[in-house]
Amino acid sequence: MAIIALASGKSSGVTCSALALTLSSPRPSLLVEADPAGGTIRAGYLAGEGTAQVGLHRLASADRQGTLAREFRHHWISLDKEHSGNRMLLPGLTAPTQAPSMARTWESIAELLSVLDGQGFDVIIDAGRIVAESETHLSSRSYPAPLLRAADAVLLVVRSTQASVVAAAPAVRVLKEDLASNGTGADALGLLVIEEGGASTSNVQQWLQTPVVCALDFDPDTADVFTHGQARLRRTAKGLLRSARSAHDRLQEVVTRRRIQLYPAHYGARA
Repeated sequence: MAIIALASGKSSGVTCSALALTLSSPRPSLLVEADPAGGTIRAGYLAGEGTAQVGLHRLASADRQGTLAREFRHHWISLDKEHSGNRMLLPGLTAPTQAPSMARTWESIAELLSVLDGQGFDVIIDAGRIVAESETHLSSRSYPAPLLRAADAVLLVVRSTQASVVAAAPAVRVLKEDLASNGTGADALGLLVIEEGGASTSNVQQWLQTPVVCALDFDPDTADVFTHGQARLRRTAKGLLRSARSAHDRLQEVVTRRRIQLYPAHYGARA
């Protein structure tokens, strides 16, 4: 059970990584498509399934009407063919112009996600590209900053290429500053490395002065399915999903350690 937020300094495969972690979770999972630039999973991976009458863009008005908690689960759709309820998606905005309308609703959604975590869900947040209002603060108007600040771990997705590392550096700085002053601490930030280039994970970690929490295989075929739909992924051993399953073990270790550090009285009582 964990709340994990994924973001990037520039387009680095955040959505594919978030999908891989959601589909490979050993627990029931919810993917929250919170990218302020808009959602793509319904049109891409799900090949247009579902209706535009549900999704994140409808929750701002529900919040204003005081019905958000009651309506929240009605805006989820299934990510698997079986509609088992174990792999769910909260579809994202349908246009970037809707992002400012969510400003007052992100806090309420963060509270609802913490309830899901307590009910045994893994919550994966696709926060897209970082939007900052300064070198030390995330934007509070057009970016889901409250979701990152409340997450157990924030993973900056970076490819193991020089161009991606360079693009990630400013995002590392603003995330560390913002999480230190508004979240649960700068140590909530880690890296998720897509192993595409020649740089090793240790090199990426050293260059960005941020720990690599997990790495995912560079798997263009699976990423193409995640992006364009084509056909639902067969349950075969795909590289991206294999590495995502392994990533969950490491993520759970990180989350458990941070929770013990942040809430020693609670975990001491449980022990």
